[in-house]
Order: sequence, then C-alpha cells, then structure tokens
Amino acid sequence: RYGSGLPFYRIEGLQRVLGVPLPASVQWELASGAAGKLGPALQELIGQAAQGEILYNDDTPMKILDFLVEARKRKERGEKPEERTGTFTSGVVSEVSGRQVVLYFTGRRHAGENLAQVLAQRAAGSDAPIQMCDGLDRNLPGELKTIVSNCLVHARRQFVDVAENFPAQVQHVLEELAEVYRNDARARTEAMSPEGRLRFHRQESGPVMERLKVWLDALVADKKVEPNSGLGKAIAYVQKRWERLTLFLNAAGAPLDNNLCERMLKKAILHRKNSLFYKTENGARVCDLYMSLIATAKLAKADPFDYLTQLQRHAEQVAAKPSEWMPWNYREALGPAQRPP
Repeated sequence: RYGSGLPFYRIEGLQRVLGVPLPASVQWELASGAAGKLGPALQELIGQAAQGEILYNDDTPMKILDFLVEARKRKERGEKPEERTGTFTSGVVSEVSGRQVVLYFTGRRHAGENLAQVLAQRAAGSDAPIQMCDGLDRNLPGELKTIVSNCLVHARRQFVDVAENFPAQVQHVLEELAEVYRNDARARTEAMSPEGRLRFHRQESGPVMERLKVWLDALVADKKVEPNSGLGKAIAYVQKRWERLTLFLNAAGAPLDNNLCERMLKKAILHRKNSLFYKTENGARVCDLYMSLIATAKLAKADPFDYLTQLQRHAEQVAAKPSEWMPWNYREALGPAQRPP
C-alpha cells in the first residue's frame, strides 16, 4: 500500500484470489495500529534531516475527502470558506553526512512551511543549509535562513514549452545547458569532492553560463524578443533568478536541479493516481509516516519490509534510542542471531 501505491481494496482482491482473505478494513487497522510504534523512528528522521547540508523541497496537490466534505458543509451553512482551501503533499529530501532522508507531509501547509517545521529542529548555531527548490515563493521556509538554489530543469522547461514558436532560440538554450549537465555527469563519474566539483564547474561551466546570460540579455536589450511573448517570459524567469540558478558556481555541493525531490514526490503522485484521495487527515498522516520510512530505507539500500518489521519487534528499544534504529544502522542494533542474511 505505502511502498507501491496499491490501494487497500485492490490488495483485498489479490488476497482473495490467493485464498488468504484480508479485508481492506483489517489492513487499515493493522497499518494504523503499528504507526504508533514507528513514530519515534520518524521523529528521529525529522531531527536528523534538520541537520542536513542540502535540503530539497517541493509539493504536489492532494485531496483529503474530509476537508472537501467540511468545505461543502460550510458553504451550505452560508459560512465563509477556510482561508486556505488547497491541500498538498510536500516532499523534503535532506542530504546529511552522506545520507539521504526523505520526508512527506500532507495537509494545508505548503512545501516551504513544512520545510520550516523541519528546520525548527536544526541545532542552534549551525550554518544555513543550501535549499534546492523551484522559483515559487511558497517553497521558502519563511524567516528561517537558507542559501536558496533554484532548479535549472524548471528554468529549462520555460523554454521547452515555447519551442514550437521559437525553435532556433530554444535549441541554443538547450545546447548550452546540455554542456553544463555533461560537466556535472563527469564530476559524478570521477567522484569529485564538493570543493573539486565547484572548481571544475567554475572552470568548465562558468564560461558557458556567462555566455548564455550575455546572449539572453542581448535578445532583450536589442529588442529581438517581445517581452510578453512566451520566449520573453522564459527569459525574464531566468534573469530574475540568475543568482539562484547558478549557485552551483558559487557554493560547494549546490545541486543543479530538484530532480531528486521530484522523483520522491512521484510516490505521492502514484497514491493520488491509484486512490484519488485520502479519506481523513489521520489516514494521510499514517501514509506520510510509512512513505517516509520506506523511501528513506530504499535510498539507504535497506530492505523496507525487514526494517518496518524490526521496528515493530523492538518497539521499546526504538522508543528509548531511536538514533540506533535508522535504516542505515538498525542491523547493528540487532543481535548477530537476528540480523538478516
């Protein structure tokens, strides 16, 4: 259900065919009942994510049926709607000490507000982390300070969307950005350190980005593009965010794009596609918990099923010392006889 997005009623049908009936209601009782035992592990993940050097965040629309029902009742009573009616699932991915932590939050808060909730647990006196997101202001964590980097893929998409009307100009932009991505791929292949990658990008990608900026500015200055056209708006998007789009040339470790978070959000999108909505806010909370633990375990190359099983079997130890029961170290907390082969 929470690892692959298969709704309870479909699992019920599969179980019936296999001759082991498992009603959807029973599945929910088991999942929600175990959530309390898994809570300490999730809270520890949030605490560790708050210490990350790089944090990615974004959100996607999501429905909670109870919210829609309440909105309809308010309308029928002639009351004003809630100040905020949208519902979202936010994804936050934190890179901390060479590990990646994935967190999901579903409700009325935007991605920036959920990121602020995470960063509220950041150790006092810590340096501001790098934050990767798209250009929407709602992704920013309010008063909490981050070093903001904007997504080059989102910027690229502004041009791709107008390629039919401006093929030559868009092709030039794509070719320039492709050179930057080839450089980044080389940095990964050669396993460069963050500082080495920064020097490499400054040497190889810096001239490319500067050449692109000069070219874009000239199109506007020489009035070769109408400001209100699709191409003009794409150029304005990039010009407004140039410093954030090129943070990878100025800060060690700064990513080029938000693709990591986008991939993690696909898990939430899969739930939306298959199940359409959550019935209650509590159901969304339970799903967020399981998805966070499962996604983090997968990135840590741990077996999610075994991990969730061991957390339940050792619930008292997890509650006492949750830091010893993370996906990357829980096997050490098990005795040798209990460790999976």
